[in-house]
Amino acid sequence: MTLFLIPIIFGCGSSAKQPTVISVSTIKPGEIVYVALGDSTGAGQGARQGGYVDRMFRKLVVQRSGSHLVNLCVSGSTTSDVLGEQLDEGIQANPDLVTLGVGINDIGHGLTLSEFAQNYQTILERLKKETQAVVIVTNIPDISSAPRIPAEMRRQYQQTIVDFNMKLEQIAKSTGAIVFDIYTITHEELPSHPEYFSGDGFHPSDAGYELWAERMWPTLAAVLE
Repeated sequence: MTLFLIPIIFGCGSSAKQPTVISVSTIKPGEIVYVALGDSTGAGQGARQGGYVDRMFRKLVVQRSGSHLVNLCVSGSTTSDVLGEQLDEGIQANPDLVTLGVGINDIGHGLTLSEFAQNYQTILERLKKETQAVVIVTNIPDISSAPRIPAEMRRQYQQTIVDFNMKLEQIAKSTGAIVFDIYTITHEELPSHPEYFSGDGFHPSDAGYELWAERMWPTLAAVLE
């Protein structure tokens, strides 16, 4: 593996953030195994052409012909579900790349910040110890403007997402995972682009997932070089 420097932005919210430059490994040359862990956004609920995982893999396989996707994401999954139902299979696949997108259902199911943090820490520590994979995590998107969220709940819902993301990013930094900041993108884009929500008023539409994949792709492309 080759090491290179990449600026990673930690923290949520509208204030300006300074990038932290860290050293991360690039992925080996040739075909790779890509394992995706997470929830409905990885599974593609709300769209007809897949979520951000499928869209990223379609880009990846152009550069790395013969690569294999193991998409273990399941709609409704929490960090507990990733631990109990996805992680072992993901590790056994011997991945070169892992993406993890989970957390919004932890909030919805009432997991405490402490419970979420303990689960998230365990997931990332096991990936670090039991695989050689480069790990890219997405923080939790700001979907407080979703039509399904009652107006009177939006401010508190958004603050809870910010709190969970701060903890998520601390854990990712401590374990060497790369953070892709979908929070800031959705915070800025979703309120003025209702077309990025699917008909269920909660999950992304095809256009929403395409935005996600397009913005996330440079982060993945950097570790493929």
